Amino acid sequence: MTRRLSAIILIILGSACRLLAQEGKTSNVHIGFVYPLSTNGIKAGEYSNKFSVNMLVGVSGSEQGACLSGISAIVKNTASGFVASGFSTHILQGASGVQLAGFLNTINKYSTGFEAAGFANITGGLRGFQAAGFANISTGNIAGMQTAGFINKAGDVNTQAAGFINVARDIKGAQIAGFINVARKVKGVQVAGFINIADSCEYPIGIINIVKNGEKSIGFSVDETLSTLVTFRSGGRKLYGILGAGYNLKSADPLFALEAGMGLHIPLSRYFRINTEAVTMSLADFYEGVYFKSSARALLSMKAGRNLELYLGPTFNWINYSSNIGDGLVDYYIWSSERYSNYYGIYIGATAGVNICF
Repeated sequence: MTRRLSAIILIILGSACRLLAQEGKTSNVHIGFVYPLSTNGIKAGEYSNKFSVNMLVGVSGSEQGACLSGISAIVKNTASGFVASGFSTHILQGASGVQLAGFLNTINKYSTGFEAAGFANITGGLRGFQAAGFANISTGNIAGMQTAGFINKAGDVNTQAAGFINVARDIKGAQIAGFINVARKVKGVQVAGFINIADSCEYPIGIINIVKNGEKSIGFSVDETLSTLVTFRSGGRKLYGILGAGYNLKSADPLFALEAGMGLHIPLSRYFRINTEAVTMSLADFYEGVYFKSSARALLSMKAGRNLELYLGPTFNWINYSSNIGDGLVDYYIWSSERYSNYYGIYIGATAGVNICF
């Protein structure tokens, strides 16, 4: 009885919609349950619809206005306007307007507008904005922005923002990732929680920046507390990242050192420049506590040969430690305070070192 009633309803709706149909298999209204149970029937894939509602899965030739599907919408040609599906939308040609899906949007060719999916957007290219819970994957260029919870991948793109990784060919704006950015040519800024990789980029912001046309160096440094570090500096011609590890030679207790930060090259002449750096260093014995030092540096650097750089300069330091782990490292403070077994202080220090550049 229920099946007969459903069939009767579909026949009535089909007859009503065919009265509204235009030449060239254009339907003003398309209503369906699951293909081919719809007002356009088995030939639904040949119709261009102005308005579609599909209870489960709908198939159409093209969409010109709005298309709503409970599970999935499959459009064999193009879609313009608004397309929304509870699970997935699949457009086999191009699209314009808005495409929303609970899980997945796939558009085989170029699209314009806005795409959002709970899991992923996969397109042949886009002018507009993509947002996905996990991934945006484009086989072509993106004239706009990609933002994803985990990964973005495209050819040329204006801006990418991802929770973990961005991969692109050329970047005109910015790449921002929680862990790693990969690109060929970056005209703007790369910002990563850990690693940036590019052929050329003047403004990489990350701890490690592997820029083919940039600068990299391995060095040795020592400061006023006799914290000695082996350091790796990497970046573009202007901005660079700093990563170091070593040991403190002044403390009676064994203290291992780790350092990370960012720097900026300020050229003065062919052989001299000032390297301004902001770094954080921690000293720890891995048992009792940790000694934290945040420093701002102004280091006068001199090139001594093709690959050798010597530097020396003052530092402005803020320290915080507990469990007496930093007692005796510094004898003078501009300001200091002790609260609840935590020691705080501000003082002026110095750093010197040598870099081997490559």
